Amino acid sequence: MVDADNPASRVLILGDSLSAAHNIPVALSWPELFSTNIRSSFPHASIINASISGETTYGGLQRLENLFSKHKPTHLIIELGGNDGLRGLNFKQTTENLNQMVRQALNQNISVLLIGVRMPPNLGIAYNQRFQQIFETVSLKHSITYLPNFLEGVAASDASLMQADGIHPTVKAQPILADKVLSIILKMLETP
Repeated sequence: MVDADNPASRVLILGDSLSAAHNIPVALSWPELFSTNIRSSFPHASIINASISGETTYGGLQRLENLFSKHKPTHLIIELGGNDGLRGLNFKQTTENLNQMVRQALNQNISVLLIGVRMPPNLGIAYNQRFQQIFETVSLKHSITYLPNFLEGVAASDASLMQADGIHPTVKAQPILADKVLSIILKMLETP
């Protein structure tokens, strides 16, 4: 929600390599495209991309308080958890880290968008389903906005949309990701 006395929205993106322009030019990354596109509807909006390649939910949680103090965001996009899953970190700890981040944001009247990611198919269906439940549980618990599968329509759909590692989207995929986030954030900003 945008404060009537301060109409400039400040959106903080807290993510990992999917949001940190891994092996692509920063100017062509989805956060940069999103930043440009959102200004056509909200010209005074500012986007702060605090994403770091390799970041875990624990790392994000450790940095969050300082990021809130420094940037005073009105909205928070959390795109974390993928590295937790790839490293086989404890699901309960990942869930609790996300819960704490969301609680910190909501306690400061910061609207939250949680972005869900999936694990590569080689980790198995059961692991992927349990991992996906983390995001569903957190979003339902806090009644926050949730984008269930960030890479849907990108991963495993067109080889040109994914880098050779099969994990990171290419430059060609970035506008698709930016549009997904933009459509959701615009609804959040337009809701009084």
